[in-house]
Amino acid sequence: MNDRAAPTPAKRTSRWVWARRAMNLVFFIMVPVFLLMLFRNMDWQEVSRGLRAYAVSTLALGALIALVSYLVFASYDLISRRYTGHHLPTRQVLPLAFVCYAFNLNLSSWVGGIALRYRLYGKLGLDGPTITKILSLGLITNWLGYLLIGGTVFAMGLPTLPDSVKLGATGLRLIGVAMIAVGLLYLLACRFAKKRTWQVRSSEIHLPSLRLALLQATLGALNWSLMAGLIFLLLPAKVGFPTVLAILLISSIAGVITHIPAGLGVLETIFVALLQGQYSKGTLLAALIGYRALYFLMPLAIACVIYLVLEKRAATVAKGREQVG
Repeated sequence: MNDRAAPTPAKRTSRWVWARRAMNLVFFIMVPVFLLMLFRNMDWQEVSRGLRAYAVSTLALGALIALVSYLVFASYDLISRRYTGHHLPTRQVLPLAFVCYAFNLNLSSWVGGIALRYRLYGKLGLDGPTITKILSLGLITNWLGYLLIGGTVFAMGLPTLPDSVKLGATGLRLIGVAMIAVGLLYLLACRFAKKRTWQVRSSEIHLPSLRLALLQATLGALNWSLMAGLIFLLLPAKVGFPTVLAILLISSIAGVITHIPAGLGVLETIFVALLQGQYSKGTLLAALIGYRALYFLMPLAIACVIYLVLEKRAATVAKGREQVG
């Protein structure tokens, strides 16, 4: 028999307040440090040369693809709003999610995906468990899309691996099939599972409906496809879109494993290794520099401005609450 008393609402509130304070402190220390590291490691002359190699119309279309991808990703938080039942309006959710995604890609998931979300949602009045559910469903949405679309292209035998890679085409196909099976298992659980709620410490985890899970799968797969579509646009037409998508997916998981902010060097290394027979190194690097500029740096610049606006609005709302109180 467990005699440990469950945490009271007052204790949970106190813990949440102290957690928010700690995250705010960490956030204000980490963000400037990571931004400095990113800017110092970026070869701005190379970025400029890479962008000048493309027509304005190509860059404009690429910027549009990046914008649509960010809106798709931001819509993960709209799904989470439906999942959690909170009532923050779309005009607050979408800019917040956009900022978090840009910071996540450039400065690491701990800063953008986690700390910043807790900070901004907390300032809008959401409690810790609700923010945790938003974060969790967003992560599942992203990786569910990865499992299904990645499993499909890997099961097709893409990309073609060098002979030096021990995994081989058969091993990659088996991994692809396993990825699809895991994704389908999640969808089947959302449809047929009888037990739909689990208690994890002080939080409850609920399985979403099948309809919501299918929406997760669709948006997750669409976002990965848009990212690959931007690289495909910037490359000369020598390889198919599924190959570019497959290589992007491999490089993305490698970036997650290495924990390098913005995956600097990882993306380039894998694309050069797997496409060196089709493109020169210079051509590949030019395309990937353009991709980084359009998908990482441009949104980060926009996100910094939006973040300052969000902070100013949050401070105004907090001041108004104090005056009312």
